[in-house]
Amino acid sequence: MDVNFIFPGQGSQYIGIGSNIFKINDYAKSLLSYTNDILGYKIDEICINPNGLINKTKYTQPAIFLYNAIADFIVKDNGYNPVSYAGHSLGEYSALVSSGCISFEDALGIIKIRANEMDSANKYKPGKMAAIINLKVDQFKEIKSNINGVIVIANYNSNKQTIISGESKAIDTFLIIAKKMNIRALPLNVSGAFHSPLMNNAMKKLEVHINMVKFNNIETPIYQNFTPNRNYNNSKIKCNLIKQIISSVRWIESVTNMADDYTMDFLEVGPKKVLSKLNTNINKGINSIIFEDIKFNAKFS
Repeated sequence: MDVNFIFPGQGSQYIGIGSNIFKINDYAKSLLSYTNDILGYKIDEICINPNGLINKTKYTQPAIFLYNAIADFIVKDNGYNPVSYAGHSLGEYSALVSSGCISFEDALGIIKIRANEMDSANKYKPGKMAAIINLKVDQFKEIKSNINGVIVIANYNSNKQTIISGESKAIDTFLIIAKKMNIRALPLNVSGAFHSPLMNNAMKKLEVHINMVKFNNIETPIYQNFTPNRNYNNSKIKCNLIKQIISSVRWIESVTNMADDYTMDFLEVGPKKVLSKLNTNINKGINSIIFEDIKFNAKFS
């Protein structure tokens, strides 16, 4: 079946993620062992830790990346054929591996640094994120004009959901003003102001490492967060990936363009169904297939 492959990022994790699949799938077992060697710790133990270690950025990113890679192998092995790729924030790395642009090992090495540097950047310049429901651009500009400090739109997720990011005090003030304007706003349980200028130090350190990694031209296009149009070129892909960490995730445009260019069928290759829910609010005609809902020969969750 020809489908658009989309890969989730942070926010799709849960305690116990991958616990069954690590035990019953041979490919998953081998990739888990390889991942643990690269990370220097047992990510599978982090995944089942009852204290919620999986929600710490340092562990969340490699855990989701590993799960996405296993899901990618399984869906391809079961006849799902990608006609285009996209990944939401962290998920873009999974899309790059699936497309053959970079190797699993190189991507995991980048993610290990990415997670640590994003965590460090937040300690240097503390920040927050929040989800705003039905926020219009004019409303954002109006509220922002009354606030001192860094505050930006981090994610254009759907026609109903926008994510803002910035300095802690600025985000707190935004939420107070939004409430007075009867705008629904929900603080996010994340450890930093991702996709904002507060991640600039992390970007600089990540850029050094990314530039040492070999990126290949690809045959099946990827729609990236920074430039959500068809891209096959290794140099452009690399440049976009570097800029991604401080720039907005333009998910609405990515999904819309993929649907227009190829098919209305999307496969969420990873845990949960966060992206599928977003896609419903981008275009009601989209048919979303969810990895954890597919009936394989065994239960993968």
